[in-house]
Amino acid sequence: MCVQQDRLIHRLNALGEIGATPEGGVTRLAYTPAYRQAEELVRTWMEEAGLNTRIDAVGNLIGRREGRQPGTPCIMLGSHIDTVTNGGRYDGALGVISAIEVAQALQEDGVSLDVPLEVVAFMDEEGTRWKSGLFGSRAMAGLLSEEDLQRRDGNGVVRMEAMRAWGLDVAQWRRAARDPEEVGYYLELHIEQGSVLEREGLAVGVVTDIVGLLLLAIHLRGRADHAGATPMGPLRHDALLGAAEVALAAEATAQATSPTCVATVGRLEIHPGVFNVIPGEAFLTLDLRDIDEGARDRAEARIHQAIHGICQKRGLTAEVEELQRAQPTPMSPLMIEAISSVCARMGLPVYRLPSGAGHDAQIMAKLAETGMIFVRCRDGISHSPAEYVDPEDACLGARVLYETVLSLGVEKLA
Repeated sequence: MCVQQDRLIHRLNALGEIGATPEGGVTRLAYTPAYRQAEELVRTWMEEAGLNTRIDAVGNLIGRREGRQPGTPCIMLGSHIDTVTNGGRYDGALGVISAIEVAQALQEDGVSLDVPLEVVAFMDEEGTRWKSGLFGSRAMAGLLSEEDLQRRDGNGVVRMEAMRAWGLDVAQWRRAARDPEEVGYYLELHIEQGSVLEREGLAVGVVTDIVGLLLLAIHLRGRADHAGATPMGPLRHDALLGAAEVALAAEATAQATSPTCVATVGRLEIHPGVFNVIPGEAFLTLDLRDIDEGARDRAEARIHQAIHGICQKRGLTAEVEELQRAQPTPMSPLMIEAISSVCARMGLPVYRLPSGAGHDAQIMAKLAETGMIFVRCRDGISHSPAEYVDPEDACLGARVLYETVLSLGVEKLA
């Protein structure tokens, strides 16, 4: 029987209706009513797939079925069900629903794993509310700090208080951490969020590395003055123009640093935001990434120098806060080979590529042998209502996931 395309797509569409926006996208942020509704639905599907479910100390949803050798390190499949604001239906969700489909197909096919199987929907991978992502996987890997729990969202809500309102015992947050001896393998299926596979005419790819992400918050302060009475030149201390120069400097730096370095200013706010007042303050976020950590760090240093020069020129001051820093993460050679071998046996081209986006897999690599399967998305578009995956591609990716699980050690029941 293997995986069922109709069921996979039906569940993806049903999940996509939760948090649906008028533009055709999805907004499903961590610890919100929409997330609760989605989590309850996904939990129901996990239980239909024969998994025993629980919510851990930070809100990760975990389904588990014991194997023929209980107590041995598990095979874990996972991704996330939170979204960015007005994001797409497939980012993260495809990985979670495919993992459930694999678990259900194994059950229906009468296949027993030698080791336990776990399926995880990680909490707050995107980090949209608190500007700090990979929260659930970092908790599972024991990488959270008190500072992570004390962050405030745009409405001033402290993450710890949101967790408490969610019904979690915040004092127990450290209990989400797992012993590395408990997790043998971690596999994540995800849309590519780029156009490489589409350009190559391929539905599925094998991930080799995950990019190292650096997220900075930059607060520029100048002086708010009358727009008409303050002449152009050195008397103006315009924070918005300073922010514009920072954004352009980041773009130029990334282009000059390496072919794989990218820099994005994804958020910009100015104050007081009045038509006839020179902006006295500007706040922007800078997302800087590269597969090569040394190249990324060189770009970071140059951007810091640029900010200093811009502030001197325009009479501004700057505060730069590091919100998140992740090292580039190679996938396990064992897992790369396992996925590649499955693709070859299925008659698929074996195409290996790095990931330019961050994923829970880069955190789970600290706990287990970790691999990722990419599925082609139309025009490479993600984090957008236009995000789309062809149903046949989605099913093919789930089949590769299924066969990879089998290759890691299962036997037919007698």
